[in-house]
Amino acid sequence: MTGKMDEYTLPSSQVDENPGGPARKHLLRLAAITGLVAVVSTGSVAWLASKATTVKTELSAATSLLPQLEHELMSNEAGAVRTVEELKVHTGAAREAASDPLWSAAALLPWIGANFQAVNDAAVSADDVARLGAAPLVSAFQSLDWKTLTPTSAGTDLGQLKSADPKVASAAQAVRSSSERLNGIDTAPLIPQVSEPLVKARDRLVLLSNDLDAAASAARIAPAMLGSEQPRQYLLLVQNNAEGRATGGIPGALAVVTASNGKLTLGSQTSATEMGAFVPSVSVDPEQEQIYSNRLGQYMQDVNLTPDFPTAASTANSMWEKRNGGHLDGVISMDPVVLGYVLDATGPIQITSPELTALARGKLPSELSGKNVVSTLLSGVYAQIKDPKLQDAYFADVARETFGALSTGKASAGALLEGITRGTAEGRVRLWSSDPSEQSIISKYPVSGSVAGPSVSPAQFGVYFNDGTGAKMDYYVKRTVQLVEECTGDEYGQVKVRITSTNTAPADAATSLPAYVTGGGNFGVPAGTVQTNVIAYGPIQANVETASVDGKKVGFAAHRHANRPVGTVTVSLAPGQSSTVELTFGKIVQHTEPNVVVTPTVQAVKDVVLAAQPAACVPSK
Repeated sequence: MTGKMDEYTLPSSQVDENPGGPARKHLLRLAAITGLVAVVSTGSVAWLASKATTVKTELSAATSLLPQLEHELMSNEAGAVRTVEELKVHTGAAREAASDPLWSAAALLPWIGANFQAVNDAAVSADDVARLGAAPLVSAFQSLDWKTLTPTSAGTDLGQLKSADPKVASAAQAVRSSSERLNGIDTAPLIPQVSEPLVKARDRLVLLSNDLDAAASAARIAPAMLGSEQPRQYLLLVQNNAEGRATGGIPGALAVVTASNGKLTLGSQTSATEMGAFVPSVSVDPEQEQIYSNRLGQYMQDVNLTPDFPTAASTANSMWEKRNGGHLDGVISMDPVVLGYVLDATGPIQITSPELTALARGKLPSELSGKNVVSTLLSGVYAQIKDPKLQDAYFADVARETFGALSTGKASAGALLEGITRGTAEGRVRLWSSDPSEQSIISKYPVSGSVAGPSVSPAQFGVYFNDGTGAKMDYYVKRTVQLVEECTGDEYGQVKVRITSTNTAPADAATSLPAYVTGGGNFGVPAGTVQTNVIAYGPIQANVETASVDGKKVGFAAHRHANRPVGTVTVSLAPGQSSTVELTFGKIVQHTEPNVVVTPTVQAVKDVVLAAQPAACVPSK
């Protein structure tokens, strides 16, 4: 290289005899500049540009294959194998381009080098995910016969799950390693063209890693929980969303499910009402009893006034064992919306009880499907069947027929898995094991329904609803929940939790709806009015500071549960009335973007939870 760079000398005033002084710093800077000029010469720039184009093209092609691969895992094993091979070709080409010697040299440069290194890390991670993650996962799925994994009267081949466990665990480890590699990259010095896709890839890998970890855990504990070693018995709670409870709805219908070598049978059925009151009360956590009263341990209908499902489940388990003796291995909870998802997979069921058929003839559908089961169970039954005991009998018959359709192999494996997965993501399916070792694994995932522990993100909020009407009016309440971030001017965050509720019951609900639905004013709430205890949880160590209803500050009950702040406001809505509750949480340590979980209601969760409203902070001058 010739020209002015060869003639560059330091001004004499900047020469320092000290080898560690200013002169040495200038020499190092000169060396860096010289290296930069060498690398960004015309030929080098063109070469690096071509490699960058290759990396971008190949990674984009690989990304476009992921939805296809996800579909093929369940429906086309041969197609999944071909897609993985194609995926590996693209990620391998991207890795090769980003590992070129000139690219590696560019990664050593100051200022711009971090961008080249970040792209290299992303390409290596993508290739590792394809080779060490996707390939073993496809192999694991190939070893599964989904038809024999679907519940049938003959049982389930649980050996498949055991053999799949190490392959899924291997895939999970590969994805986790790649995720950790990308999470270790400091995005601050990167240009937007590199940092933005890197952040998206990082977020996607975190989700994929979590999903694979969950799949590996399921493969590890599911065989035993399904009775591969000895029969298991579980209490099934069917939560009724028409009368809200924090985890979904009042656990009205109860049944015992037995699992033996994958064969599921439905045993004794009863209702929460028939369980009666427990005197003395079942022992519960004093901290939660202070928030939700001693009804938690007195009535089966109220075990889930707390949003912490492990507490609700263990209490329900104790109640059942006290009343009936014996031992249960855990508790499973679901709601009528999930029953609808199951019926989407199995096809319609028929109401077979002669008494119920005669009672509901011409008034209720004789055939229930995913399209009408929710409205029938949460509204139609109350309108057409006046006797609460017969209502319970109808619910029991629907549960029995649905379970029968599920356990006889009528379900489509793909549709059933999709429905249960969706129900779990929406908080409609919950699981608790009385075996501490199994529960320790379950507690890592949202299916546990825990309000604290490894399944709860550091910035998680919770909004829960407990009926205060003593009736079935929640079927008519529509709600939205939104997090509104606010500026504080310090290192802490402040978030306002905004909950809007509307009573959509007809104006004449007091007379047009059955007294069993409205409560008939028997509990101090006018017929047709809905009264709800709105409960909001903030992140650990935050504080609940203020509450307002329709813009006016109000008093509220403040507590702490598992070191999380809890605020409660009671709202009453006449037919057609709307109201907005806002609870403000402060002193929030800003680790990650805030998120919120809510009580699953009749509404689709996607219609309830609105996108968070970020703070519009004006930078200080």
